[in-house]
Amino acid sequence: MRKEALIKMISEDARISKIQAKNSIEAILECVIESLQHNGKITFNGFGTFSISHRNERNGINPKTGEKIVIPARDVVVFKASKVLKTFIK
Repeated sequence: MRKEALIKMISEDARISKIQAKNSIEAILECVIESLQHNGKITFNGFGTFSISHRNERNGINPKTGEKIVIPARDVVVFKASKVLKTFIK
């Protein structure tokens, strides 16, 4: 699902305008990003948890050339689904 479809779905379900739905989604996403930057973790009960995980530097291989490369260390966003969400998916 794309953002536009989500906006339409929310505006219909909540009986609000598409502009209000778009502003709400953008505000939520902004808050999630800000929370990850400052706290490193945000939890939505019944949905899941977004957190930051550190990946160490590691060796890899360029698939095109076969050349060995070093993949630098970096932080990545990780999502862990809640038990409730997992039961809906199954």
